[in-house]
Amino acid sequence: MRQLLISLLFLTAGLTDANANNDSLLTALSRTIPLSAGYDTTRIKDINRLKESLYTAGRQPQLVFDQYERIYEAYKTFNYDSAYSYATRLIGIARQMQDGPHLVRAQLKLSFILLSAGLYKETYDSLHSLAARGVPDTLKGEYYTLWGRYYYDLAGYANDQYHSVDYDKKGNQYLDSALDYYPPKSFERIYYSGLRDFKQNSHGGGAPFFERLLASPSLTDHQLALTASTLSAIYLQQEDRDKAIDLLIEATLADIRSSTKETVAIFHLAELLYKKGDLKHAVLCIESAIANAEFYGARQRKIQASSILPLIEGERINGIEAQKSLLIKYAILVTLLVLALILLAWIILRQVQQLKRTQQALSEANEKQQVINHQLEESNKIKEEYIGYFFNMDSEFYNKLDKIKTTIETKLQERRYDDIKFFLNKIDARKEKEELLLSFDKIFLKLFPNFVTEVNALLREEEKIRLKEGELLTTDLRIFALMRMGVADPEKIALILEYSVKTIYSYKSRIKNKAILPGDAFEEKIMQIKTL
Repeated sequence: MRQLLISLLFLTAGLTDANANNDSLLTALSRTIPLSAGYDTTRIKDINRLKESLYTAGRQPQLVFDQYERIYEAYKTFNYDSAYSYATRLIGIARQMQDGPHLVRAQLKLSFILLSAGLYKETYDSLHSLAARGVPDTLKGEYYTLWGRYYYDLAGYANDQYHSVDYDKKGNQYLDSALDYYPPKSFERIYYSGLRDFKQNSHGGGAPFFERLLASPSLTDHQLALTASTLSAIYLQQEDRDKAIDLLIEATLADIRSSTKETVAIFHLAELLYKKGDLKHAVLCIESAIANAEFYGARQRKIQASSILPLIEGERINGIEAQKSLLIKYAILVTLLVLALILLAWIILRQVQQLKRTQQALSEANEKQQVINHQLEESNKIKEEYIGYFFNMDSEFYNKLDKIKTTIETKLQERRYDDIKFFLNKIDARKEKEELLLSFDKIFLKLFPNFVTEVNALLREEEKIRLKEGELLTTDLRIFALMRMGVADPEKIALILEYSVKTIYSYKSRIKNKAILPGDAFEEKIMQIKTL
């Protein structure tokens, strides 16, 4: 089934609509992401079975080493802490065996997960220690590949036109060395040949290698994810965003099936969907990606999330504000149309009155005056009604959001997506504002988890801020949080928090008076608080 999907992806790319293909795969992705927990449970059960069979007492070190290695392999893309634990155990057993090749093998496994977790200095130290020890030919392919991956990851982390170029060159040199130690038709030989060509050639190099791999029926889910994810970068380089998205979805599905938590595919997918304007699926992907990074312990993935998540959330806020603005415009338009109808009716009535004028001028004039008075009274009444309607509509808007929120959550759980569209224009801006501020608190504390502690460190002991149960940020903290995020204008802060500018100044002054530093120094210290 998996290979059939891959074949259709390439054979029918020119015959089917790209957006329709995206939609089909995104539907599959939306259905599969909630199943991640089930795949993870299966992986954990498999690991537990391996652990249950682990008996070390009285066993030969070689057998213990082999058992530790199997458990490590089950953990290495699933959970960093556990994989690290078993990698160190492998090193301990290898030292006990006094076996040089086994020690190198164990050290390479430690290097792999250090790199996967984004610990670049530790990765360098680990790999560099092997240079003096000597690496057997049977392990040199893996050794040089890890060096190549290390420099490729550094290039991606630096992401500039100076250092990244040199890092990629070093990565290519190591991959050139690694390829000599892989069998000609092995997955590693084909994959890393394609990766090297891609890094050396900015015009689609490496694609034939990856397409050859995707045509193979023997790929594991993890190999499929690696191949599809890398090939997507080539299509993106060629500005074929739809094919890149298709491949990233395939890679993400494969990662879910294999319970791979250390992955970049879903991060890149979230970014492309955001740029495409598909915020619904972008949010789904970035939330899943953050959960994966937290579960595995991948620091560099958390950094990636911090650069993408604010953009997606910003677009969501803009969308809500745009809908609110649209509702107001509709209300104004309806009001103007009614006023125009009233004016037209008044003109017609006046003309009719003029045609009916006869010799009874006085009575007709009185009647006309009464009609005009009635019209003025009616006009005033209509104005009052519409003013009342506007406020009533505004009140209903605030009252209905809770119902709409509950209904949408229910329908999402029931996957009745078509019913949700009915509720989209019923948005409670005030409640949404509170939710947005709460979301801001959560996102901010993810970026600055020590913010409250560091602010308290700047206050006198008796003036430290004590948060209530369930409270993330107080109004005082939120003001300085906004300042730390770069919103320095008190008027903008007042607009965001819906306070007066005078109130904002009052809050700031109150906190500064509690500080152990002068006011300006206090604000400078706030701006120096570091992210995670």
